[in-house]
Amino acid sequence: MKDTNVSVRSAARDSLVAFAKHGKYTNLEVASTLSKESFPDADRKLYTNLVYGVAERIPTLDFIAKSLSVRKLEDVDIETLTCIRFGLYQILFTDRIPDHAAVAETVAVSPKRSKGFVNALLREFIRRDKKFDIPYSDDSAEYISVKYSCPVPMCAFLIGKLGTEGAKSLLSSTFEKKSATVRVNTLRATADGVIKDVFPDGKISPYTGDVIEVPSLFGADMSDGRWFVQDTASRLAVSVLSPKRGETVIDVCSAPGGKSFSAAIDMHNEGKIYSFDLHENKINLIKSGAERLGISIIEASCRDAATPDESLVGTADRVICDAPCSGLGVIAKKPDIKYKDPSEIERLPEVQLRVLKGAARYVKRGGTLVYSTCTVNPDENGKVVKRFLESDPDFETEPFEIGKISAPDGMITLLPSEHNTDGFFICKMKRTAGNCKD
Repeated sequence: MKDTNVSVRSAARDSLVAFAKHGKYTNLEVASTLSKESFPDADRKLYTNLVYGVAERIPTLDFIAKSLSVRKLEDVDIETLTCIRFGLYQILFTDRIPDHAAVAETVAVSPKRSKGFVNALLREFIRRDKKFDIPYSDDSAEYISVKYSCPVPMCAFLIGKLGTEGAKSLLSSTFEKKSATVRVNTLRATADGVIKDVFPDGKISPYTGDVIEVPSLFGADMSDGRWFVQDTASRLAVSVLSPKRGETVIDVCSAPGGKSFSAAIDMHNEGKIYSFDLHENKINLIKSGAERLGISIIEASCRDAATPDESLVGTADRVICDAPCSGLGVIAKKPDIKYKDPSEIERLPEVQLRVLKGAARYVKRGGTLVYSTCTVNPDENGKVVKRFLESDPDFETEPFEIGKISAPDGMITLLPSEHNTDGFFICKMKRTAGNCKD
């Protein structure tokens, strides 16, 4: 009989090796593996928790391994190092796996050549009562790296942008258990009905009555189109946009479609939404999602947001520009983001400014433009808006209030630690002048 514990851990090991060797995105790797493996529900959860858990804790796990190992970690092959990380994670960060089982099952999936090495290292950690010291000043990037499991270069980058306490707060929040959130399709259902039928443990978001916070999405069926996955912050960006029945709305960076779907629902499926995205392969996600939700007013097509469709310039009542960004506000969901080269992030504001300028050309006089990102980096947020407004005097920021959210200067950065949402930036602007064809 096949040992499911071994097969699940083997799958998790292979996924983590793929992540370490080839830089595969964990969410794509997890989705691919689960589509191929017929694991029972409990094993699917275990596999998912192990892959995401290890991926988000690598800097801490490597620090511990280095303190225990008689070899230099640089000399340890990636398969063996992955198993060490794998075992240490189970011993230190899980409470349902006994230490002896974590060691035995990790050794079982370790390369034959290194089983003894892995076994000895893990047992030494247990012998030390699973304790380790961090020999750095607590305001240093090195300390934050070990404490909050983030590479030193990224820690230094975050300290530079957010300050030491801001960096700590952001990274600490990524380990706090957050509810999943779903947006109710009020064209077909009510929030109370979806809670009753699908998420009996769910509760209405304190920010908006059509978002439900749920403990888990595991096993939930969304095929009837009564709900879709959307973070509260993303939903709030559409609330700030405030689309109305019969209007023309353009979503310039729309995939996978959540903001377009929310806008269409708010418009009671009356009017027109143009959903553009740079990547052709993502357009079908928008089309299939709209069909599942019973939305008929979305027209999805491939287009670079920085190069507007001239036939639509100056025609939109409302435009949302959710610009490509570093994603630093969603590290909790995508731990891969921590391992980005910070130099790549430094180049983003120029891209974002071009995209925002392109999006602005669609807005008619008196129309609304919302700029949003899922990052907390001020260089990608308020500073981009400031440069845009300096370059285009036809626009000005507009104050807004949505539930408990108040932005008297027209922009706000939502923080996971403060608002219990994704880290997210929203700015509302209005076109006050101009001929809209320039």
